[in-house]
Amino acid sequence: MIAAGPPGRVLVAGAGGFIGGHLTRALVAAGREVRGVDIKPLDAWYQHGAGVEEIVGDLAAREVSAAAVQDIDVVYNLASDMGGMGFIATQKLACMLSVLINTHLVTAAAAAGASRYFYASSACVYAEEHQNTTAGPALVEADAYPAMPEDGYGWEKLFSERMCRHVSEELGLETRVARYHNVYGPHGAWIGGREKAPAEIARKIATAELTGEHEIEVWGDGHQTRSFTYIDDCLEGTLRVTAGEWRDPVNVGSSELVTINQLVDLLADIAGISVSRQHDLSKPQGVRGRNSDNTLIQARYGWEPTTTLRAGLTRAYAWIREQVAADLART
Repeated sequence: MIAAGPPGRVLVAGAGGFIGGHLTRALVAAGREVRGVDIKPLDAWYQHGAGVEEIVGDLAAREVSAAAVQDIDVVYNLASDMGGMGFIATQKLACMLSVLINTHLVTAAAAAGASRYFYASSACVYAEEHQNTTAGPALVEADAYPAMPEDGYGWEKLFSERMCRHVSEELGLETRVARYHNVYGPHGAWIGGREKAPAEIARKIATAELTGEHEIEVWGDGHQTRSFTYIDDCLEGTLRVTAGEWRDPVNVGSSELVTINQLVDLLADIAGISVSRQHDLSKPQGVRGRNSDNTLIQARYGWEPTTTLRAGLTRAYAWIREQVAADLART
């Protein structure tokens, strides 16, 4: 991983979340002084970094955002109300209300004299017309316009991207935007409805391995295609983008495309079992196909994610299996 992104005192918004927790620990390890803010109570944070100034607060409130950015040089905004497809398909209002977090935080950061601001966007901003087939072309950054993103969550992300752009143009704060593609790894949501596909399927495979009941439910027909980005690659991409000079949004995502059925097969192979699957076509499935075109990030940063899906899932599965085993032991 590169050293630590831009210099200065850092705020991580959403520090109690999956990516925010990993980012906080990486910045601390690199010697940065870090303040972390999250709406969740401290005992619900996924990770804690040694020496981090940890604050519980709702950044959707203007006064909380204003206080959070005082004496801060670099802001990483990863705070939002989100989850996997089961959450964003049914909680569109909650997703949209996250515009308040970024709106208040980026304007407060500009007013407080921060030097740089990173916003974590999503591949959900891309227009649906480019994602209607399983074998469609990988998404380039220009495919976000004309705009027709994922309803709710995607619109919130696209609006917030524009907010960053205009704050930069009119208030002078250097803003950077990365569009994440399906980030996964240990120390994140794996149960409860907010988990994403790799964690959800890993939980089902781990349960099958540990209980001997080898039939699992798969949402949709399993032919949907996705690419999945391991957390370490997400962190490196985040730090590179934040420190770089490219001002427009850029994909941070793996380009290793797989079907959901292939994801199931790979996790079952890692677990050393075979499973049968029951496909539930009534569950939310999202777009038919989505993959990251990495031409721009390669050209601007000389880099793209390098962790193979097997390598990343092996690490993630080991952690999720531990959580499932502990959960089963309590029941």
